[in-house]
Amino acid sequence: MDTETAEVIGHDVTTITCVCGNTVSKDGLIQANSQGVPVHLGEDTPVPAELAAWPADEDLYTLCPACGRVYRDAVIEETGTAPVAFRVDVAAGPVAEAIRVHWNLST
Repeated sequence: MDTETAEVIGHDVTTITCVCGNTVSKDGLIQANSQGVPVHLGEDTPVPAELAAWPADEDLYTLCPACGRVYRDAVIEETGTAPVAFRVDVAAGPVAEAIRVHWNLST
């Protein structure tokens, strides 16, 4: 089975163009944990129940909220490639709720 790979410029996670065509500047990409749940870095605010805490080990992933593909930031930064690590369901369940909360906090 072929691994899907997003486009990325250099080793910069902010330049990912997801396999589905989404980008940071289009519909947004979200930093997530190793389960694909969006993370919260509110230094002075508590983590909302729907979001995950920022990983202490900085093991971050980038979630495409449009299609559910998740990319591992360490691989991108190390290799300059962006293979899909795994996929999550962005239409239902806890990930969908976390995405909604993330966007509400971002606006």
